[in-house]
Parts: sequence; structure tokens; C-alpha cells
Amino acid sequence: MFDIEEELKKLPRSPGVYIMHDKRDEIIYVGKAISLKNRVRQYFQSSRGKSAKIMQMVSRIARFEYIVTDSELEALVLENNLIKENAITPCFGMTRPIPILRSLCARAIRASF
Repeated sequence: MFDIEEELKKLPRSPGVYIMHDKRDEIIYVGKAISLKNRVRQYFQSSRGKSAKIMQMVSRIARFEYIVTDSELEALVLENNLIKENAITPCFGMTRPIPILRSLCARAIRASF
């Protein structure tokens, strides 16, 4: 049995992608994080300030998994690929505007010099 509280304790502070599954083991959400520990834990903390859509999604989560990446940019690319490969319809996700992608790419390029 998947114990969400125990698994939350194991999350690294690294960037990466997290994948939320429902009780039928279907993927209901794919997201990226600069810190997996901080981001994934946010879903399971107090519901104060969360939208109805997020609260509904959290109520359906039976388990989660994650993939650690080397950077935020790598997490963004992996997130996008996972969504495409699994033909995930973002019923809980939101489309990301292009300026965010440009900003991430610019930061990654500056950091590499």
C-alpha cells in the first residue's frame, strides 16, 4: 500500500517532474518543480488558499511518483514529453504561456556561461 505521508518524507529537494495517479493508476497530473519536496508537499498541506480544482485533484490522488532532473529546464522538457507521450489531457493542468519557456531558456543559457 502506498503511504502518501511516508513518501512525502522521502522526496528530494532536487528539481524534477512529479506524476500523480488516481486509484485506477491512471495519470491525472504531471507537473515540474524546482524542489520536488517543496512542491509536492504543498498539495497535501492545509487546503486554505487552494482552488476548488486543486482540492478536487488532491482528493483523487492515490499515489505519486517522481523523476529527478539536473535542472529546472530539463524538468520543463521532461514534463512536456511525458504529457505528449502519455496523451495526457490536462483536466487539472493549465497551458503554459510561451514567455515562461523563453525565460527559463534564457536563465539556463546565462547559467551555463
